[in-house]
Amino acid sequence: MGLEILILIGGIVLLFSVFLSKAMYRFGIPTLILFLVMGMLAGNSKFGIIEFNDFKLAESIASFALLVIIFSGGFDTNWKKAKTNSNVSIALASVGVFITAFAVGLFTKIIIKDFTWLEALLIGAIISSTDAAAVFSILRSKKLNLKNNIGPLLEMESGSNDPSAYMITIILIGAITNNGTSIFLTFFLQVVNGIAIGALVGLLGVKVINKIKLEVDGLYIILSLGLMLLSFGLASYLGGNGFLAVYLTGIIMGNTNIVYKASLTQFFDGLSWLAQILLFFTLGLFVIPSLLVEALIPGILIALFISFVARPLAVIPVMKIFKKPFKDSLLVSWVGFRGAASIVFAIFVFSNNLDKGTYIFDIVFVVAIVSVLMQGLLLVPVAKKLDLIEAEDSASLKVFTDYSGAIFTDLLEVHIEHGNEIIGKRIKELEIPDTILIVLIKRDYEMIPPRGSREILEDDVLLLAGATKQDLLDADKKIKGYKSKIEEKNNTSK
Repeated sequence: MGLEILILIGGIVLLFSVFLSKAMYRFGIPTLILFLVMGMLAGNSKFGIIEFNDFKLAESIASFALLVIIFSGGFDTNWKKAKTNSNVSIALASVGVFITAFAVGLFTKIIIKDFTWLEALLIGAIISSTDAAAVFSILRSKKLNLKNNIGPLLEMESGSNDPSAYMITIILIGAITNNGTSIFLTFFLQVVNGIAIGALVGLLGVKVINKIKLEVDGLYIILSLGLMLLSFGLASYLGGNGFLAVYLTGIIMGNTNIVYKASLTQFFDGLSWLAQILLFFTLGLFVIPSLLVEALIPGILIALFISFVARPLAVIPVMKIFKKPFKDSLLVSWVGFRGAASIVFAIFVFSNNLDKGTYIFDIVFVVAIVSVLMQGLLLVPVAKKLDLIEAEDSASLKVFTDYSGAIFTDLLEVHIEHGNEIIGKRIKELEIPDTILIVLIKRDYEMIPPRGSREILEDDVLLLAGATKQDLLDADKKIKGYKSKIEEKNNTSK
């Protein structure tokens, strides 16, 4: 197939998905489910027009897409909102994942006799992490504002549990293929190196972004992409968990005052959606509909087991330890969609040539479809039944990404009095710190947009926004500190 046809298909898929997403949101179905179906129709079905069987290339594409999603999740995380439930989220993302993987593995072994224990546990590991994108696409579409800070808890858990599932999956694949790697050594290197490299790149990255003065604003996006890839690549090369590293790097960068943060947030949000589209579409390409029949019953049973047994078994004890209300535990248990990470890990099975790779992949596909459809459609009714939705007159849904652009948190009005030297200057000529933003110009009864070419006049009132009150006070002194020629003459004559 020619490059032109592939580009044409890509354009049609993206446009069609954007327009159809509004209708799917209305019914509470994540748009990502659409890409699964599109990939399946475009791939190996009788309508297929794309032949794609390069599993190694698919693994590389899927890994890159997942690291973008995880970095973006970390970058969007508002730590001030998350830290109140961070202990619960971390426990669910680690202990909860292990419990889910083991429970699903045990159940899989019971219902599929042909599987070895390692193969059954591998199924559990692949689908042990949840998908934040699917959950919050539904929450936003329904304007659902959950009580008790459950939204931030769910997103932090979803953003941080993929590395745990990845680690278990890699260890089990190594055990099945007999690569001779020590499980305990692998676990130690994955965690320690992942945390160390992620934190190091994040802290250094913040300093580089804020210190360097780039002539082209768009290069800050390239710089951030480079830091993301450096974090993942360096950690992976040294035997660490690249996904854990990139998540920590994203959290550090996203919760520090860096230049052009709002633009970077919007960029990574869009890039994350594109990565998710790529992942789900890729999963669909590998699905052979005729083979799904064999995986249909086991997949449905496993999806039901996760929703009603394994997920509650992992969530309720952890929530109880941290003294969370029981109804909160029930809702968190229900929000357990399988998604992007499961796709990547299922592709790992393909690329490592496991004997039952195709069957495992098909089961994961069925689980993802059933999980998203069932839990997605019933999420709002369940939340209402548990009385965990804020009243209609309260604020609409607020999750991490809603706060990600809120760098400038304090406001200050500065009156430009007669004689100030900045009178007659254009906004772009003012030498004010990068941490200060001129939000508005009040002139008599007008509210004037602060474009760079806008001229400052006497008696204007500048509305400034700053990251901290101290930044605003420093800017106020600087603006009022300009000495006019009139004042200089008066001082000289005296």
